[in-house]
Amino acid sequence: MKVLIAEDDAVSNEMLVFLLKQWGYQAVSAHDGAEAWETLQQDDPPPLAILDWLMPQLDGIEVCRRARAHPDLKRLYMIILTSMTRPDEIVAGLQSGANDYVLKPFKAQELHARIDAGARMVALQAELSERVSELEKALSEVKQISGIVPICSYCKKIRDETNYWERVEDYFARHTEAKFSHSFCPECYEKFVKPQLGEMGIRPSKE
Repeated sequence: MKVLIAEDDAVSNEMLVFLLKQWGYQAVSAHDGAEAWETLQQDDPPPLAILDWLMPQLDGIEVCRRARAHPDLKRLYMIILTSMTRPDEIVAGLQSGANDYVLKPFKAQELHARIDAGARMVALQAELSERVSELEKALSEVKQISGIVPICSYCKKIRDETNYWERVEDYFARHTEAKFSHSFCPECYEKFVKPQLGEMGIRPSKE
């Protein structure tokens, strides 16, 4: 998984890149907020970002605000990295749209755990999005049989979109996942089946 690192301090940036590679992530480095924002607007942007709060041009908080307002970045998982420790500062960071908050100097194990938690969240969102797409596809297929469907008044065959007449069960089998088993309704049993059984000398099971 790609992870964006936005850190203006060169040493800290390189250390974060090194750690992410050690943990099995693909690091994408930016050295200020403007570069980070540009990266996020490219095709296939990283789904997870570690943003330093204080950076030139755009700070991490502004990047968070812009990302949350962007329709394609609303699911971006963002971790603010900063030395600010006052409760009101932490609240401000989270209210900007950040998902998590890590204090400097950070402990590698803690940062690793928080990144892994973010990666799991990103994976769950991707899975949910895929399930929603599958559901929408299924609903669109069901909608194929909505509206007016021509059906013969005598043989009950259905006319499909190619002007071909086919049996009801064949039509529904093509447009849905429904499977049919044949039986007799009580009216047809009395009207058709029972007389035929009598002609064959078979005593009907139902009187």
